Amino acid sequence: MRRLFSTFARGWPGVGLLLLRLLVGIALLWRAVEKLNSEPSLQAAVLCVLAIGLGLLLLIGLWTPLAGTLVAVIELCKIPWKPGDHWTYIFLGTIGAALALLGPGLWSVDARMYGWKRIDLPSRKS
Repeated sequence: MRRLFSTFARGWPGVGLLLLRLLVGIALLWRAVEKLNSEPSLQAAVLCVLAIGLGLLLLIGLWTPLAGTLVAVIELCKIPWKPGDHWTYIFLGTIGAALALLGPGLWSVDARMYGWKRIDLPSRKS
């Protein structure tokens, strides 16, 4: 079963996961910096700093399941309370949830730190 599914996908599936991470990370950074430039309230500023941190984590692919889950929760919780385009929140929340479920892909810090390892045992000489 491990051969059929890997959170550190190679090839084109890995490229797809990289593109999803880049898309969500850049969108979170862009929206948070734009909001911080408009002098938000303290609560909004804290959410913006959190969004910047999550965006950076997704960009480099570190702690992707945790970051994706938090992005999904935050973005989907914005729907009832924030006016404006709700489809943006739904879009980012859905991709965040997908990244949390699928993993970061091969081109990520997670894959370098926690990916498949090969252990070579020395031969026994008697």
